[in-house]
Amino acid sequence: MNHPTSHASRAPRLHALHACLVVAGAMFGLQACAKAPTAAADAAKPAAAAQDDGGYPLVTDVRLQNAGNDDGWLMYRRDYGSSGYAPFDTVNAGNVAQLKQAWDYTSEFDMGHEAPPVVNGDYMFITTPKNHLLAFQASTGKLLWKYEHDLSNAGLKTVCCDVVNRGVALYQDKVYMATLDNHVVALDAKTGKVAWNEKIHEQDVGYAMTLAPLVVKGKVIVGVSGGEYGARGYVTALDAATGKEAWKQHTIPMPDEPGGDTWPKGAAETGGGAAWLTGSYDAETDTLFWGVGNPGPWLATLRPGDNLYTDSVIAMDPATGKIKWHYQYTPNDTWDYDGTNETVFTDIDYKGAKHKAIVSASRNGWFYAIDRTDGKLIYAEKFATATSVTGPDANGKMQTDPALRPTVDKEVFTCPSFLGGKNWWPISVSPQTGLAYVPTLHSCMTIKGAEVSYKAGLPFLGESFLVKRDPAFPNQWGSVQAIDVNTGKQAWTFPSELPWNSGMLSTAGGLLFSGSADGYLYAFDAKTGKVLWKSPQMTSGVLGVPSTWKVGGKQYVGVWAGWGGASPIWGGEMAQDPKVKGIPLGGHLYVFSL
Repeated sequence: MNHPTSHASRAPRLHALHACLVVAGAMFGLQACAKAPTAAADAAKPAAAAQDDGGYPLVTDVRLQNAGNDDGWLMYRRDYGSSGYAPFDTVNAGNVAQLKQAWDYTSEFDMGHEAPPVVNGDYMFITTPKNHLLAFQASTGKLLWKYEHDLSNAGLKTVCCDVVNRGVALYQDKVYMATLDNHVVALDAKTGKVAWNEKIHEQDVGYAMTLAPLVVKGKVIVGVSGGEYGARGYVTALDAATGKEAWKQHTIPMPDEPGGDTWPKGAAETGGGAAWLTGSYDAETDTLFWGVGNPGPWLATLRPGDNLYTDSVIAMDPATGKIKWHYQYTPNDTWDYDGTNETVFTDIDYKGAKHKAIVSASRNGWFYAIDRTDGKLIYAEKFATATSVTGPDANGKMQTDPALRPTVDKEVFTCPSFLGGKNWWPISVSPQTGLAYVPTLHSCMTIKGAEVSYKAGLPFLGESFLVKRDPAFPNQWGSVQAIDVNTGKQAWTFPSELPWNSGMLSTAGGLLFSGSADGYLYAFDAKTGKVLWKSPQMTSGVLGVPSTWKVGGKQYVGVWAGWGGASPIWGGEMAQDPKVKGIPLGGHLYVFSL
């Protein structure tokens, strides 16, 4: 059924209103359209966990530490280790073919819908583009309340790659959202009433926020976007009760700080290093892991040196933000390869040695396993065509090919494209199979240097580029692939003529769920890659991150359809492919169950 919303009439669909021409392409900035928040109806009382007086299950530190075993889906990637894996087998390889639509909801936006359903008890929280936050009864789809963040004074001209949001964090009786105008908002989870609304940076000067927050020991932790604008990146923690800043850690060191000597004089202030995806947390070592994005400007000849901590994972003390160690995926990046992709915890046995590892499929086309206790590289293996980044040296430091570095006078053809072998779409790791599931993009690019100067709030690239087909994959833009975490080698692959831009969800039912660009939710056999179920075609292509939860013993799987994001804007020849160009727009939330 098409579940009715609480609106008497839906707002008209919104489209991009203006585009900023930049040296290297078109980056869309969408004008604001926001309304005042609305109040809530009472919700059914879930039975799980300690509850407040209204029957809402309180999200405690203990529950967050054990989120992987919860019946809900309590955070962006389910657990602190970012596994994207649920130990549910009610829906399994034997019965998944019987999945049917349980309820759905139509969004009012025609932009990218990227958030997963976050579920606590029988409460679901999910965000849309432009910072609308919806609360549903998770089992029925009843809309409980809706909050619309006021963006009426925000130009959003420095928001890169669509006006998206990747979801919420939960703690105690509140739900938290980071916004495009650099606020963090805390709302009462039962009613949607604003508890606090804290500004962490000025709007329209290069910074924005699109990530889901992470809550660790009473702190709401967020990172900023803005690497394409020369914004100096940082991760910051706010007190969950009050919104007051607890600490702030810049990702680009100044000259007198550790790593500051990896930048030329004066370059750090505009060095990029945005921290625009959600981190992970290891309670055993009390360590916070966060990915750091590309340096600014893109053209590396303007900033010789390794440019720490760009294109890196940094390990931090969650109490202070102090950096313990780092590992850099791409030193002196000049291809926009970032290092923001999620770090997933897994124990591996590599060549007879056991490691507590983090694994990550990087934009640069390499799949990494890193010891999460000390930051030492365990292995790096290619998972996509990778020509610019050539691999680690004997000390584990990644090397690059000087011949594939663009200059103002030289255009190069290299792989992958700046969109990466994998972009932000999260992987999942199943402890049941020992496999990591990677949404993979097969593309290359031409890229050439250009003159550029910094001005706050304007693009800071210094390169022009065009996404091209990967000659090694002439008939496909994407694939789903499974990688053995003990070896870094491919176990199976599912090719796709279209790009594959959806996140991964694996379960103890022997299943892998992910959505396709032509609008289907797939269930694969997690061991073999065989397609076991494919949903009826949804209204749009899938960028969304699927999640799963249980209410009253019944398992549900939910995902946004809603094409958008970076690929249609920056995708070059891929975006102009008639089959990609023809993907319909429009956000639509689907929930399935047996």
